[in-house]
Amino acid sequence: EKAKLLRSQPAQIVEPRGLLYIQQREFAVTTPKDGSVSILGSDDATTCHLVVLRHTGSGATCLTHCDGTDTEAEVSLIMSSVKSFSNTAGYGRLEVHLVGGFNDDRQLSQKLTNQLLRAFDLQPDDVHLVTFCVTELNDREEKDIHFPIIYGIAVNVKTAEIFPATFPDKGPDEDLRSAHVLTGARLTNVYDAKKELLHIGPYFWQPFPHVDFWLEQDDQQILQNLSTSPLAEPPHFVSHIRATLTFLKEHPFPSHSLFPDRKPRTYKKNEEGLWEQVCSDTI
Repeated sequence: EKAKLLRSQPAQIVEPRGLLYIQQREFAVTTPKDGSVSILGSDDATTCHLVVLRHTGSGATCLTHCDGTDTEAEVSLIMSSVKSFSNTAGYGRLEVHLVGGFNDDRQLSQKLTNQLLRAFDLQPDDVHLVTFCVTELNDREEKDIHFPIIYGIAVNVKTAEIFPATFPDKGPDEDLRSAHVLTGARLTNVYDAKKELLHIGPYFWQPFPHVDFWLEQDDQQILQNLSTSPLAEPPHFVSHIRATLTFLKEHPFPSHSLFPDRKPRTYKKNEEGLWEQVCSDTI
């Protein structure tokens, strides 16, 4: 019933003001007290799943974008992150919302759904499954081709409302963060809620193999080889991958060009509610 209700809502366009956008293999946790971030959001999930974990007592809310890399470790990580904000709340319970995936040919969505359910089941704490809108419950068919119904969601940290969403602005450092994923990143926490700072990096990788070869390929080749579900990707998938590959070509050694001082790129929300880079020395 909950999945049906969620699927029936049109996707809202979420503007960057007050938004913290989460890319694949990233997560962030914050609370209703946060003066900078009121919305956590992520989209472009095809076989990936979006996970919202929330403690009803403290209001501590986590959003992550899982792709099945190391699901058990990722669930443990987000559990401890939410609990670290909730230890003082003497009441409330942990609630989880799972959204994403569809009936894809390779059954990657189904596998990830099962991994997530198992990982939460293995937690010593009680976790209440409140929204389950994944795989077959998030699937639509058109001319024998399957697609996800919901590709993205946002969660309002203050009201706990979750809704389908799209995000015109996926910044800051969109290409850098995508490059980190393409070079095999692990799940990374990008936000310090106590200081209300977004931290990107420092990330290090080896020169990406055959980057010139991939950049020479046509759209169809990129789609077929670099997507888990070529037929169901959003229209901007190829241009996004090209931008990421170009970024990797321009920065084969991030320790020289991007993070020479081994410090993260740090952002704070300005008075307009938009991310602005701050010098790490001033923090």
